[in-house]
This record gives sequence, structure tokens and C-alpha cells, in this order.
Amino acid sequence: MSKDSDTALNPANKTLASVISCLSDYDPDALPVADAQAIIRQLIEPINAVEKIALRSALDRVLAADIVSPINVPSHDNSAMDGYAFHGKELNKDSDLSLKVIGTAFAGRAFDGTVGSGACVRIMTGAIMPGGCDTVIPQEYVLGANAAGDSAITIPAGAVKTGDNRRLKGEDLKVGTPALQKGKILRPADLGLLASLGIGEVPVQRRLRVAFFSTGDELRSIGETLDEGCVYDSNRYTLYGMLTRLGCDVVDMGVIKDDPAVLEAAFRTACENADAIITSGGVSVGEADYTKQMMAQLGDVGFWKIGMRPGRPMAFGKIASNGKQAYLFGLPGNPVAVMVTFYFLARQALLHMMGASAVAAPPLMRVVSKAAIRKRPGRTEYQRGILSRNSAGIQEVSITGSQGSGVLRSMSEANCMVVLEHDRADVKAGDLVDVILFEGLI
Repeated sequence: MSKDSDTALNPANKTLASVISCLSDYDPDALPVADAQAIIRQLIEPINAVEKIALRSALDRVLAADIVSPINVPSHDNSAMDGYAFHGKELNKDSDLSLKVIGTAFAGRAFDGTVGSGACVRIMTGAIMPGGCDTVIPQEYVLGANAAGDSAITIPAGAVKTGDNRRLKGEDLKVGTPALQKGKILRPADLGLLASLGIGEVPVQRRLRVAFFSTGDELRSIGETLDEGCVYDSNRYTLYGMLTRLGCDVVDMGVIKDDPAVLEAAFRTACENADAIITSGGVSVGEADYTKQMMAQLGDVGFWKIGMRPGRPMAFGKIASNGKQAYLFGLPGNPVAVMVTFYFLARQALLHMMGASAVAAPPLMRVVSKAAIRKRPGRTEYQRGILSRNSAGIQEVSITGSQGSGVLRSMSEANCMVVLEHDRADVKAGDLVDVILFEGLI
């Protein structure tokens, strides 16, 4: 470990070794997915930087403080329907009720007066409940004429109960009560809720900065000549898409050649300008490059063979340079393996760094496997699948042909991932399997 690492890493004295020491039977050459996830989760710390932004810019940002309602929502008892407001005590379950219409209440323009016995007020949705009224009968339920100018209505017996169709003051939120909690990722409904409270600016966590690059002399960027034995670099584009969807500020550092000086410079630049670094390639056993050497030289990094398919080789830890530090995720080089390890090992860690609360694994659905799937116990497998409904309306999943870790087309065709747990063996047609939908994930 370099002198940079000694001074900059682990401000809370939490090292990779100390986290690993808490695991029983730790084996970096056969690490179960659950153990890898646990190690990453325990080492990661959220960034601690806050900014205040306009509400329209807050979509998908992480809330940095609790929001307490400054008002009651709604601010007054109001009508949930277009209809007639009256006092429910006049209802009789055995007979119709006739009432005189003495006025109209509009949303934003209340009825000026009190409604006494034998009277009612025509009321519009959202209008303040008139004094003396606690119940609204929808206009389509009354007998007789329903026009706004009518002077009387009849309510059939049993058509409504006392208190029906009335929204109470503070029913949604009472003044002084929590509206949204710190760590929530703000969705469209949250923006509407904040607007309903009259809040135009919100404190949010600073966007997470993530630098990423690919390694390998065989890689070419789009637009370059594809020499014999070379391939276009697809990993940077999938990483860009996944990180952008996650709400990160991305720093694309391109393709880095297998040269010690160039690699060290890339790692140091990334470390000094980002909160996290994601690389693809250069972490497998026997790689003829210097990536693993540079990772180990600059920080506290572990190299694992994870019991998963695809995505067995991976590196994780922290590196440091010139007093700066960054978490490092060294992903495999095969395109599908990059995506799988990102979704199931890096994604939750990045969300935690962003300050998102209650970061849970993507929800699983239990569905029928349309066909048999070969599976070897002792590793977690992530098969690309297509979820659909059969003629009986039952959800079932089939895999997308070849599951090789270089077959990126299989990810493009899939709409879900079939998750075959660590100890599971072969799947028979008709067996239940777990799937994770891509919608909302990618």
C-alpha cells in the first residue's frame, strides 16, 4: 500500500481487512454473492455534501433533510365530490330527506353563511365545507332535478352516511408532521407533495461523481479503425447508461492501454476527481496487464472470484492519491458480466454512497419457468429472461438463448433477469423461479 493510502484511506478506521475478518469461512477464491454484497455494504460510507435546488430540478435526487409540513393539507374541511353539503344528523335510514338549496360553494370561493336544519348548499369538489355541514351527497345520487338553479333536492334513504365525501383539515398532512424523510429518492409524486406544501426549494445530496474507463490493448472506441483481433468497447456505453439512470455525474475516461505509467495516471486522475471509480477488464487471473498491480499499489483493494455466473472475477476496495480517496469497483471485461456485476454488486453500494435510505435489493417475482434450465449448485446464476403471460394468463419466463457472458444481444432482448440461487440445481419446466424486472432497474 502506498503512503497516499496510509494517510487518506479509512477515516473511520474501517478497512477491507477489518470487514472481512467478521466473515466466517472467507475465501477470496470462492466468495458467495451474499458475502461479497455484505463486505461492500459494510465498507461503503455515504458522501456528506448538500446543496439546495429548485423543486423542478429535484427529480431523482436524494433528499438531504427531513421535510416537515409547514401547513395543514388540506387547509380546511372540503368536499371530495360535486354535490350537496348538509348536516348528516338530519339523515334517517328509513325515509328520504328533502332539503332546500340556499346557495353554492365553489373551490376557492366559499359559501358565506351557516347552513341550518332543512337546508343544504350545492358544492363543488375542493370547496370549503360550509358552516353547519359535515356530509356531501354526490349530485348523481339525489332525486328530482339536479341543475344548479334548483331550489330543493331529495336524498334517498340509505344513499349516504354522516361524514361521507368530506376531506378533513390536515387529513393528508398536519402542520408540523414529517412529509418526506431524509434519504428518499424524489419521484414525481414527491415533487407534487412538496409543491402542495408551498415548498419551492429542497436540500438534496450532491450528485455522486463516478469515473469509469475500460482497460485493454484490444479495445477500440467508436470511430477508430477496427484492427484484426480488436473489438469495439461497448462496456463504457452500458456503464454510462446505467450510471446516468442511477443519477450519477459521470466522468468517461475512455480506453486505457495496458501500460503501467498510463494506468497509474488514470487511476490517480479518477481518484482525485470522483467519489467512485468503475473499471472493466483486467481483474481476471492470468491477465497480461498491470491493472491489478496498480489497484493494489494505490490502495486497500481485494481481488475476488465470486460464486456467480456471469461475472466471477471482481475487485473492490478503496484507492487514494494526493490526499483524495475513492471507492473502486473493478468489474470483469465481458459485456454481460459487466452489467450483472454492476446491478448486483455495485448498484446498491452507489445508492448508499448517494445517501439513499433503505437501499434494498431489487424486488423478486416468483414465476413459472417455461422450459428446463441447467444450473450447477455452488454459485448464483443470473440468466437473461423474457417474462410473458401464457394463454391461461399465468406469468412465465423463458431464457434468451445463449447465456454466454459476451453475448450482449441477450441483455438487449431480455426484459428480466432470472436469479437462480446459490444452492439450486437444475430447473425443470414448470418449476418456480425468481426474476427481477429490468423496468426501473435499467
